[in-house]
Amino acid sequence: MTETALIEANAAGNAGATPFTGGTVSLREQAYEAIKHRIVTCAYKPGEYLNEANISKALGLGRTPVHQALDRLMLEHMVEVIPRKGVIVKPVSLEEVMAIIDVRLVNEPYCAGLAAERADSGDIAQMSAILAQADEMRESRDIERRMLADRKFHSVMAHAAKNDVLADVLRKLHERSLRFWFISLSVSGHLSAVDDEHRKILDAIESRDPEAARQRTREHIESFRSNIISYI
Repeated sequence: MTETALIEANAAGNAGATPFTGGTVSLREQAYEAIKHRIVTCAYKPGEYLNEANISKALGLGRTPVHQALDRLMLEHMVEVIPRKGVIVKPVSLEEVMAIIDVRLVNEPYCAGLAAERADSGDIAQMSAILAQADEMRESRDIERRMLADRKFHSVMAHAAKNDVLADVLRKLHERSLRFWFISLSVSGHLSAVDDEHRKILDAIESRDPEAARQRTREHIESFRSNIISYI
């Protein structure tokens, strides 16, 4: 998958966004998606200093959109400014990922329960299609595409809950989780576990069983917690 395709997939995966279909994308958005993708996939490693001039050259973009992108990524807690030294990729923090998981455990099972009550046939079809694609990707070990598929599954589930405020809360949590998801999915054997967990969540939603959907989602998040702790 080319970096351009991944940038488009990233944008399409955001709640409320649509795939780029021939329209123009701002230079600032191009820079943001490209830098974020490199951070999420650890091409820009945790703790690495980011030089605007070097990034501009690598992306073929001017300094202004790169600077604007870094400002946005700082607000999203993906980079941070070290006084008198510059911008660095935010280091991987077990404390941060545990805090994100705690908040997910409050919000995401609730979302799954609502989805079991409110999902329409289109939502269920989308989630089923994502799981089918994940099965096809399993053998390729394409962690980048699997991470994007994982995000898309959770995004569609949030949409299925029919609560825009909740969907926005979860979107922000998932964006902050992406780098940790990439790391976790890189661990041998975890891909199959994630697929099985997603399938159980979807089965509960399709069966209109809110309590089962909530429980399966809690189990999925706790499985991620255990896996990421063992890695970090």
